Amino acid sequence: MSVFATLVEHLADLLQPLFGASAAAAAIVLFTALVRLLVHPLSRAAARGQKARTALQPKIAELRKKHGKNPEKLQKAVLELHAEEKVSPLAGCLPGMLQIPAFFLLYHLFSSDTIGGEANGLLGHQLFAAPLGERWTDALQGGVLSGAGLVYAGLFVVVGCVAAFSYRLSRRMTAANPAAQAGGGEQLPGLGAVTKVMPFMSFFTLVTVAVVPLAAALYVVTSTTWSVVERAVLYR
Repeated sequence: MSVFATLVEHLADLLQPLFGASAAAAAIVLFTALVRLLVHPLSRAAARGQKARTALQPKIAELRKKHGKNPEKLQKAVLELHAEEKVSPLAGCLPGMLQIPAFFLLYHLFSSDTIGGEANGLLGHQLFAAPLGERWTDALQGGVLSGAGLVYAGLFVVVGCVAAFSYRLSRRMTAANPAAQAGGGEQLPGLGAVTKVMPFMSFFTLVTVAVVPLAAALYVVTSTTWSVVERAVLYR
């Protein structure tokens, strides 16, 4: 925690001439971008895996015809097919999972009053008028139209726009890959619920932004925006 706090402080000092009092917020955005750059090779691999899984759909459709009345046997056959073709059905989850530690590190860093036995100086930093260690509920105490309230309103607008774009992108990708539907329009084993929920995932970011410290919310908003743009580029 203390090492990470020092890193954020140094980044904020470097960005101070450009961003003034919001330098720490800019440092968090920069840190998020660095994390996403490190994870990007895995995202590219996940995109290749998705395209490979799409190419397997004709074979999976044949398996559905063969084992359609035996779901357990069908699922086993599908997993064996993925293993034979060296395609992981869960490869797309890895980039997201690797970002979880960074998020929780930021969350705890801006939720702690002390770091290494000393007062947490990062809690004094702000994004415009909103302290990075406070939450949306804290901002509402000053009123929706207060400085902190307007900062959160701006974040919610950004998240809403990103979520709407992500939703349209997911629907377009689904429509462009009818092969992902196998046998009478039914989803592949175990993927039906995921396919239905995925277009709405970005909207869940609104809930996260409302309940975590502003610093962690910045990480989530930046990472979500990066993910949507990255998906639009890699899966085009």
